[in-house]
Formats: sequence, C-alpha cells, structure tokens
Amino acid sequence: MIKNFISKHIDFKVYGVTWIAFALALAMIPALMYMPQKWGWENGIIENIQMVVLWTMIAFALTAKKHKRFFKLVALIITIIVIREVNCGRTLFFHIPGTENAYYRWKDIKYGYLAHPLYGAYIATVALIAIKNKFFIDLWEMIKTIKFPFWNILLASIATFLGAIAEKATNNNFIFEEGFELLFYVSLFGIIYLYSRHKNF
Repeated sequence: MIKNFISKHIDFKVYGVTWIAFALALAMIPALMYMPQKWGWENGIIENIQMVVLWTMIAFALTAKKHKRFFKLVALIITIIVIREVNCGRTLFFHIPGTENAYYRWKDIKYGYLAHPLYGAYIATVALIAIKNKFFIDLWEMIKTIKFPFWNILLASIATFLGAIAEKATNNNFIFEEGFELLFYVSLFGIIYLYSRHKNF
C-alpha cells in the first residue's frame, strides 16, 4: 500500500529547476561563510535577489499553462510574502540616514499605523476569495491526482527549518538567515514551475 502510494504520488526525478535549488543548497555553506555580512542586511544583495525570485513566481503563477484558476490564487498568496518583504524595516523603504542596516518603524512614520491594518485586510480578502471560490476543492482534487516533487519539497522544508534557527544558532549571522530564506523561495519557485507547466505534473 505504501509502495503504491509512493509510486503514484511521489516524484523522485530531478528536474532543471530542482538542480538550481540543489546548486544553491550545495554552494550555500561555503559561500555564506565568506560573504560580507552586509550582503545579508535589509535591502542587501540577498534580500533583493529574494524579491526577484518572488516576482518571478508571481509572473509564472499568473501565466500558468495548467490549473490556471488555482494559480491565480497562488499569485495573490505570494503577493502577501512580497508585501511582507517590501516593508518598513525590510527590503526597500525608510532607511535611517547615517546608519547601517537600520530602518524607521511604521509607528515612526506619518500614517504608518495604517500599514498593518491594510496588510491584515489584504490577507483577509485573499482568504475570503479562496473560501468563496472554493479553492480548497481545487486543491483537494489536485492532491488526489498529482505527484509531489520530492526533492523540491525536501529542500524547501530543510530551508524553512534551518532559516528558523539560523539567526540564533549563528549569533545573528544575517547571511545564513537570508540565505536559507532564498533557498526556500528558489525551491518553492521550482514547485510552482513544475505544477504550472511541466507535463509530468
């Protein structure tokens, strides 16, 4: 029974997009050990590469060849992550002059108090769209029939775990934290690409 489930639902093949995630994972530890710390700061090189990957995911989701209705919702969900990244104290805005890696908080900015309620309202709107259009039915039908790209899911899971502990375990080494976050996004991009375009999915 387990063997049949694995053969039917688990795909162990390594695709082109999976190789990208593997290459990033293998290069990460030696590369991050020697990267300048400032590359991991807010609005640093790694965070802005993350933004490129996120926007690429949205573009691929909106132009999906398969499961189009479902991937429109995926694009809205990824936008939630983008909004989180393009935030006060994050990727783009409100650098404090004369400082390094320091940004004004929302409460320090005029009308900044509106930011979190608006963000919450957007998340609630996406949730209502999902419920109203019964996207959970689409998701369940997909789960029953599709295969899961094992390696991309494994890499995304490892990146999530290591990213969660990286900051404390490495004495606030932002390089490791942001690097594992980038690995998660690249692995997730691979999953979106496979499900939206590849013939095997």
